[in-house]
Amino acid sequence: MDFYEVLEKRRTCRDFSDREVSDEILKKVIDAAFKAPTNDHLRQLEFIVVRGRESITKVIAPLAKNMAAFRKLVFEVDESDDKDKMAMFADALPKQQKMLMESGLLIIPFFRQKTHPLLRPAEQSSLNYFASAWCALENMLLAAANEGLGAAFHIPVSDEAGKIKEIVNAPEGYEFICLLTIGYPAENAHICKQKEIRTEDRIHKNVW
Repeated sequence: MDFYEVLEKRRTCRDFSDREVSDEILKKVIDAAFKAPTNDHLRQLEFIVVRGRESITKVIAPLAKNMAAFRKLVFEVDESDDKDKMAMFADALPKQQKMLMESGLLIIPFFRQKTHPLLRPAEQSSLNYFASAWCALENMLLAAANEGLGAAFHIPVSDEAGKIKEIVNAPEGYEFICLLTIGYPAENAHICKQKEIRTEDRIHKNVW
């Protein structure tokens, strides 16, 4: 696809078919991560790939007890009255565990956090490794879209990250940014409406 067509095609998908993603296409998606800019030029990214619903269920077990509380919190604190946003939440929240298992393919992208603890940065530049990892993830999302795949991710809340790192035996000093699932969209996959932004209204010349 043309690059700008890929940008248009990239959408969050939470409903997957049972069609398996081949190792060849999976490698293409992960290869794309190493093309992203990194602050240390070392591209210290590692990926745990989990296949099969039984194996995925074991990895994401820590999500179960947090989900009900998380769903309640989101609806309690939102005061924006944004219908598009709330429609997205209405689709997303019940599917947080289901979407990670449906495709049968879970990717956990790890990066090496060399300096300050991730959740206790000393300054903005302390987040350089974290920012680089998200650049890599964006490349993966675009590569997946180019291959006709849908993707969705879950960012860990509460104690999920620590527990999942124990389950997958992640080494000290490595953090993961999300749980990412990619797969072929189901025939009736729900795609949330993307908010339309008039770019010209968001551009400020010289000063705000």
